[in-house]
Amino acid sequence: MSKEAGHLPLSAADGKFDRSHKSHPSIQWTRPHFVAIPGVHNRRLRIYLPNLASFNPLRISKLRRKRGPLFISFACLAVFLTVLLVTKSLGRSDWNSDWSNDPTDDGPTLVFHRKHLQQIWKWEIESGHYPSRASVPLEIGLTETLVNPALPHKPPALKPSRYLSPDSDNFVVDTHGVGPKRVYLDLQSHPPNVAYPPRPVPGSVADMDEIMKHCDFSANKYVRDCLEVLRIGGGLDNGQRYRRENMDDWKYIYLEQPLNATERAAIHDPPRKSSQPSMRRITKQGGKKGAVVDPDEGLTKKIGSEWEEQLVLSPTLDYRPTATLEKPCDPENPKVFHMFWTGSFTDKPYLALMSFLYTQNTGLHLKEWPSDSKVCRPQFWLWINPGPAANAHNPTADMFEQLKQSPWAAPFLHPRFKGIIQFKRWNTTEQLDGIPEIKHEWRALQESLFNSGGHIISVKKKEPATTANVTSTAADGSTTATGSSEEDDEILNRTGSKSASSYDRLSVILSDMARFVLCHRFGGVYLDADTIFLRDWEELWGWKGAFAYRWSRLPNYNTAVLRMHRNSALGSFLFRTALKNGLDFHPMTVTRYTQDAHLQGLLLRLPDALFDSAWLNTEEYQRDRPPQPYFTKFQDFFDTPDQTSGSPQALGFRGFFRGAYSYHFHNFWWKPFDPARNFPDLGPRFAKTEQIAHENLRKAKAAALAGAAGTTTSPGDSSSSANDEPEFATTPGNDKRDLDWSTVMKRTFEAYIRGETPNMYGEWLDWVE
Repeated sequence: MSKEAGHLPLSAADGKFDRSHKSHPSIQWTRPHFVAIPGVHNRRLRIYLPNLASFNPLRISKLRRKRGPLFISFACLAVFLTVLLVTKSLGRSDWNSDWSNDPTDDGPTLVFHRKHLQQIWKWEIESGHYPSRASVPLEIGLTETLVNPALPHKPPALKPSRYLSPDSDNFVVDTHGVGPKRVYLDLQSHPPNVAYPPRPVPGSVADMDEIMKHCDFSANKYVRDCLEVLRIGGGLDNGQRYRRENMDDWKYIYLEQPLNATERAAIHDPPRKSSQPSMRRITKQGGKKGAVVDPDEGLTKKIGSEWEEQLVLSPTLDYRPTATLEKPCDPENPKVFHMFWTGSFTDKPYLALMSFLYTQNTGLHLKEWPSDSKVCRPQFWLWINPGPAANAHNPTADMFEQLKQSPWAAPFLHPRFKGIIQFKRWNTTEQLDGIPEIKHEWRALQESLFNSGGHIISVKKKEPATTANVTSTAADGSTTATGSSEEDDEILNRTGSKSASSYDRLSVILSDMARFVLCHRFGGVYLDADTIFLRDWEELWGWKGAFAYRWSRLPNYNTAVLRMHRNSALGSFLFRTALKNGLDFHPMTVTRYTQDAHLQGLLLRLPDALFDSAWLNTEEYQRDRPPQPYFTKFQDFFDTPDQTSGSPQALGFRGFFRGAYSYHFHNFWWKPFDPARNFPDLGPRFAKTEQIAHENLRKAKAAALAGAAGTTTSPGDSSSSANDEPEFATTPGNDKRDLDWSTVMKRTFEAYIRGETPNMYGEWLDWVE
């Protein structure tokens, strides 16, 4: 099936070719020759060699006579391929092409023994971080059945011998569930409250095994079908549920019911084998079965690196279902969203925060958060890097004073959002020193600290100042010199991406590392700043495993969404492995880390339909049955094509990838969400901050006019005044007749803050005034 069918391309062997039309034998360019195989008397090796007879003078003369038509044919083919390549590249954002390709494979990345990999699996499973029935890889070589407290008990199923691996008698691949029972929920709105979907049940959990069954692209599942399952199973259809034959299989959200004493007693201990590291072969080739060999047989160590001799892990955690917690918030599983931002605050983090308030259960519809609430209130931590990514933290800068002066940031400093949204200062040195696994060694890599996918921007040690050297400040505060051109200087001092040709690469690389640092230090979920929330994440928090999502059609990670546990064994592995591989945290490099160590099951690669529903369509997959809306490129979110521009206003928020948890619009930092009202449109309560935005717009417009006229104008020079503009509107007539999706989303969230509409769950914001 072709890409258009939404599946992986088939090989040539899958096709059927009709050769009945051939009336005469074709030219045989090769001939088979048979060579004796030493030691094997009854078989010969068949090899193909060029058929010299095909180059006889008669055939060569025939080719000469056809040289003209052949040349024309090849020329036409070349022109066709050139046009095809050019048209493929049109309309695509190519500024990040260097970063979207698979990094150069420099060989294996593994630095841990098999016994250490077994430790990691054992720690994560026994801590309740593997609530899945997926098998542990055979290559791990477990010789004992691990108790899994996050998995309900299920009698073992005896597999027929024909399905068993030759090594199945020596190694264990299944875990023994001893956890609470699962009760799957039928979530839907009931009359008369059918206008809005119900909030998720506190403590509910998303079964990722079920989600993978309906959404896995590698199993030929469509994004459109996945979103329907997510929508109906999550109760988001509210009044638009149509008759289907049987939708019980679409229930993917469950509650855990703790076992009583009788049920616990009925669960027998699993059959255990020797807990000593296996000395048998993991590979199936060569050697006598049962022979004592290298315990790391089958693992390939990183070239030039030594094995890690020790893996220091904290004690395993006690798995506790939500129903057994004394308080709704689990201290081992903090409900914190992290986001990283460099440079001036713009409408991009503004909209991410607005979508958070519009979708998550923050309790803003209540006068105050009840002390006996059964809901763990989520928090949003926005990490601000005040200057360029390569610069040291500036302790004299007043971050909050700058936020107050920013029209996009100031609204979130309102007391009503206290305890929900927190701004935190990022300090690279402080954060890396807070990772025990690397704090004593990371400075040795300071010159190549900005390494992502093999792309390194060097920050070198201080050199004597010359006209050829450009100085800057490194992450630990030392003066550095790098490059010999104005371009290098400009790259080092960028603070944010202002266009497709001048995006901030250093910040992109730093954020690749920052997400793992934040999740390992504090726990929680990291999201890229080009993300907006589309629904409550309650059941995602309930699932205790770590996850990222799939890189479109490729079987790699995309860490634009990353969930990891604080001080986990998986985190320790990633940081020690990254240290030995240049502190490279590009998502495709992280794929290699987990793949080489057979740990991919511990960092689940969820389908991108959950967080990035347009990605496959933008890469020309599944266009025969696209989801709603249909984007052929990510820019369609900001500049919706005329043919589909009737959808945003007619369908609104409810018609935007309904069922997905979030949407990732992939950069476009320089594109405003709402060009006609490019300011926080939040009503009279935030009139001062809006006035600042109008003033900034007026200055920018005056500067643009002055630049076009070839003159210079001071910021305060202008023939007009800020008071000449309407207080809550831009110049009349600037609005597009057909609003783009980005504009509709922004205006929807702002209407909620102004008190003109409830949030997506029908809750009205109470300002408590």
